[in-house]
Amino acid sequence: MNSVQPYSIGLVFYPGMTALDVIGPQTVFSALPNVQIYRIWKTSEPIITDDGMVIVPDMTFSDCPSLDVICIGGGLKQAAIENDPDLLDFLRKKGSTAKFVTSVCGGSVFLAKAGLLQGYRAATHWTMRQGLAELGVEVSTERVVIDGNRISGGGVTAGIDFGLTLAKILWGEDAAKLAQLLIEYNPAPPFDTGSPEQASPELVQTALSFATEHLDLGRVVS
Repeated sequence: MNSVQPYSIGLVFYPGMTALDVIGPQTVFSALPNVQIYRIWKTSEPIITDDGMVIVPDMTFSDCPSLDVICIGGGLKQAAIENDPDLLDFLRKKGSTAKFVTSVCGGSVFLAKAGLLQGYRAATHWTMRQGLAELGVEVSTERVVIDGNRISGGGVTAGIDFGLTLAKILWGEDAAKLAQLLIEYNPAPPFDTGSPEQASPELVQTALSFATEHLDLGRVVS
């Protein structure tokens, strides 16, 4: 187990985000030693996630210290805030000094728009692959992608896999395995429809119809 130093991890929260994108990895990190987790937004006012959960940030952009890891997730309503200048500037600033620049789900789109994924491979939610590629990123269908100090997870639940992957890098395999056991991460879904490669074409089209209704039309795959 690597316990040489504490690690500071910044999870960027914003209105309309998908809570599980960052709560999944946060749960992993919380099971590890010597870690300081910050939940960051412009202000300390409560934000409402895309499923109606209310979350109170405990760190603001202006007060945020240096970070070892910065991470941002996606959300059904992220298109409304993807070009927010304060958010993108914060990502650029902290991303330029962080040991690891990371994302889960559609969070990779924010990183790309902040100029942090040029020349890197990255994962994202499958409905956002086309849009991410249009931003000049080499898009992977892997569940977790490691490219240098850029680590990205695919859609939503991949955040837990991402968290365990980062845990192994920073704390070592034994600590990551212990965290997995402590959170009892042993997925056994009742269906094999968790990716477009596994699901039937009919189900994929139904999902795309939902995505077209709820996401930015310019990013949904066709």
